[in-house]
Amino acid sequence: MARLHLTILLMSSALGATAVAQTASEDEETTIASETTLDSETFIDSESTLEVETAIDTIVVTGTRIEQTAAEAGSTVRVIDAEEIEARGFSHALDAIAGAPGVTINQNGAFGGAATVRVRGASSDHTLVLVDGVSVNDASSPGGGFNFARLDTENIERIEILSGPQSTLWGTDAIGGVVSIITKQPGEGLTGDAFAQAGSYGTFRGGASISNAGAAGDLRLAVTRLGTDGISRADARNGNTEDDGFDSRTLSVQGGLNLPAGARIDGSVLWNDSRTEFDSFAFGAQGNVADGDELNETEERSANLSLTAPLLDGKFDNLLLIGRSGIDRRSFSDGEPSHAAEGERTLFRYQGTLTVDARNTLAVGAEREESTARQSRSTLDGLFALYELRPFDALTLTAGLRSDDHDQFGSETTARLAAAWQASSSVTLRGSWGQGFKAPTIFQTTFFCCGAAAPNEELKPERSEGVDIGAEWRSAGGRGQAGIAIFQQDTMDLIDFSFAVGSYENIAAVESRGVEVTATWNLTGSLALSADYAYIKALEGDGSPRLRVPRHSGDLVLGFDPPGGFSGTALIRFNGRESIQGGGELDEWTRVDINARYDPSGSVEVFGRIENLFDTHYQQVLGYGTPGRSGSLGARWRF
Repeated sequence: MARLHLTILLMSSALGATAVAQTASEDEETTIASETTLDSETFIDSESTLEVETAIDTIVVTGTRIEQTAAEAGSTVRVIDAEEIEARGFSHALDAIAGAPGVTINQNGAFGGAATVRVRGASSDHTLVLVDGVSVNDASSPGGGFNFARLDTENIERIEILSGPQSTLWGTDAIGGVVSIITKQPGEGLTGDAFAQAGSYGTFRGGASISNAGAAGDLRLAVTRLGTDGISRADARNGNTEDDGFDSRTLSVQGGLNLPAGARIDGSVLWNDSRTEFDSFAFGAQGNVADGDELNETEERSANLSLTAPLLDGKFDNLLLIGRSGIDRRSFSDGEPSHAAEGERTLFRYQGTLTVDARNTLAVGAEREESTARQSRSTLDGLFALYELRPFDALTLTAGLRSDDHDQFGSETTARLAAAWQASSSVTLRGSWGQGFKAPTIFQTTFFCCGAAAPNEELKPERSEGVDIGAEWRSAGGRGQAGIAIFQQDTMDLIDFSFAVGSYENIAAVESRGVEVTATWNLTGSLALSADYAYIKALEGDGSPRLRVPRHSGDLVLGFDPPGGFSGTALIRFNGRESIQGGGELDEWTRVDINARYDPSGSVEVFGRIENLFDTHYQQVLGYGTPGRSGSLGARWRF
C-alpha cells in the first residue's frame, strides 16, 4: 500500500508541475449454484472510424456521472460505439468488450455458455454492469456477477468501459471496473430496419426495429432472435460429440415524452428469454465436464423510468430515476428440475448537476438500491458529490466523495481524484486515483454447508484502491494516435468459499499492476491499422499468479473502407497463457476473424464473416471447447 501512496504522490506532483508550466475472487467463482449442486456451467481511441483527428474531441463519456469529452476524462475509459461494432461484425457484446485493453473474458463453450468479464486482473464479480444506468448484476448468483452470454449487440448504441475502482461514482460492485451499456435511441422521423443472418452450426440470427421521433416525443421498438445447434460445450477433442444448442429472444423498447420548459420523461426496457443446453459435471474428465443432458432456462429483464428537468435557465439539471433489473433461472438435468434461482434489484436515484460557470460544475445525488434473493433482502443507501474544476482551458480536475450505508454491514466511504491536461494540441496527460468496495452478496451471507451450523456472520466488504497514469499522442495531421496507461490496483478482504469451515470467508487479497498500449494509424485514405496490447501482472496474496488472467493479450485490426460501399476488417486476437486451479496453465492462443460488408445504396446491405480463419483449437475455460473455422452470411434492409 505504501507503493500505491507513493505513486499517487508522484502523479499529483507531476500533474501540478505541468500545470504550472502551462500557465507559466472470485475467482474461481465458487460455482455453488444451489445449496447442493455445483454448476458446471485507455484509453479512449477511435478504432471505430478512420477520422482519428476528431475522436478525442467528439467522444462524450457519460459513465463518469458528469459528462466529459474524451480529452477531459482523467481516468482510463474505453468507448465502443455501434459503428465500431458493426464494422467488426460483432453479434455478441462479449466479443466487442474483449477488444478493450486490460479486459479478460472467459466463456465455457460459446453459444450461451457462461461468460465473464474481468478488468485489470480483478474478479469477474468485481465488474459492475449497467444498462442505461441501472445495475443488472445477478443478485441471486454466489458472487453477484453478470453473465454476458445472452447480450446481443443489435440494440447497443455504445459501451463504455471504466477501468479501476469506481465506487465513488456507482457504489457497491464497482470495485474493479464498470461496463456501462447504452441502448439505441429512436432516430429522427420514421425509420427502421430488418436483418437476417445464417451460418455454421445451424445458426440463424435475425431481427427488426422501427422508431419514430418528433416534437412530442419518440419511440423505438426492436426484436432479435438467435438460434443455433451449437457445438459440444465439453471439448469435442475429448470425445464429446453431443451438440449443445442455444436459443435467445430479445425485446428492446426505448422512448420519451418531451414536456414544457425542457423537461422530459424517458423509459427503456430490455428483456431476454433464453434456453441453453450444457454438459454435465464428470469427475476426472478434463475440467470435470463431459457430455450430458443439462438445460438452463433464463429470463432477464431491466427497465427504467426517469424524469429530467432543467432549472435556473438550464444551469441546474435534475434527474429522478427508478430502475429495476431481475433474473429468473431454472435448471434441468435429464429432463428433471434440478435447481432454480431468482434475484431482483430496484434502484431509486436523484442527481442534480449545477453548472456554476464555464469552469466549475458540481453534481450531488442520492441513491437507494434494494436487492432480493433466496427469500432475503438487503438495502444500500448512498450519498455522493462530484466536482469538476477547469482552472484553465487545457486542464480538467475532478474529485468525488461518496458515503454508502448498508443495512447489514454499515457505512463505507470512498473517494476519487482525476486530472486531464492537454499539454498541446497533440498530447494529453491524465491520471486518477480511486477506491472501491463490494458488500457481501445475499448468497454469501446466507449459504452454508459441509458441517457448518450457520453462515458466517463476520463477513466484511471487499475493498480496493487503484491508480493509473497515462498519456495520449495525436499526430498533427490527424493520421494517427497512440496512448499508454500504467496502473496499479490492490484488492483486500476478498471473499471466497472455505470448505474447511463450510461458509464464505474474507481470505484473499490481490495485487495487480500493468500497462495498456493502444495505437491507430491511417495508412491511406481508406486503410487503417490499429493495435492494442495489455500486460497484467496479477498476484494472489501468497504471491501465486491470479487465476484466469493472461499476462499478455492484444488485438491487431486492419480496416478497409474505400469509396463505393465495400468495407471490411481483419482482426487478429491474441490471449496469453492463463493459470488455472491445480497449478496448471491454459495454452496461449491466436485467432483471426475476417468481416466484410457491401452497402452501395445505404438502404440494402449484405455482409459476411469468417471466424477463427485458421481453425485454431483453444480453450477459454479448462475442458470447454470453442468453435473452429466458421462463417455466416446476412443482409440488412434500412428505411
